[in-house]
Amino acid sequence: MKRVKICGVNSAEAYDAAAAAGADYVGFVFFPASPRYVTNIEAKLLAARGGGPQTVGLFVAPSLEEVDDVLQDVSLDILQVHGAPELVAALRDRFGRPVWRALGVAAAADFPSPAEVADGFVIEAKPPPGATRPGGNAVRADWDLLAGFQPPKPWLLAGGLDADNVAGALRRTGAAGADVSSGVERAPGVKDAEMIRRFVAAVRAL
Repeated sequence: MKRVKICGVNSAEAYDAAAAAGADYVGFVFFPASPRYVTNIEAKLLAARGGGPQTVGLFVAPSLEEVDDVLQDVSLDILQVHGAPELVAALRDRFGRPVWRALGVAAAADFPSPAEVADGFVIEAKPPPGATRPGGNAVRADWDLLAGFQPPKPWLLAGGLDADNVAGALRRTGAAGADVSSGVERAPGVKDAEMIRRFVAAVRAL
């Protein structure tokens, strides 16, 4: 079964909608430049709502101390990191949790090495010129390029996905699942419960 991650969850309404729809993961963004940013305590309160989804914390090139500070307040199931493979390895060693590496690709040369120790990958397009964030820019990846991506670890497709195109995207790329944020929002950082329901249903229909 294809997996679904609703990322950038920052309200009780969004969390409850993701849980009710049957999402596998909810993502909390610990990066202040994002309109979906949450504090440690906000994430803790949301995670306490329960309901089924695993919790994923998204970090951008964090220090080990920064991640430790978050984990003191909220016990995340998975760490998702924009950073070098060496950082991924350090996080796995330090915190004993699965770590996904997030990265943008524009050519086969950008694919991660089979030797990387990440437990999974979140793959999207490279950020556009002038972007203030390394990911979450709603830019559609090259699905034809990613159809040739066959890493030894599971991966989620991200970027420019919505309920209308996600099924075709997953069929074309062969990704294990989809990671969506802006594609289920009615405004930047504001999730829509019906859009979440439709997105999850579109993936489940596969």
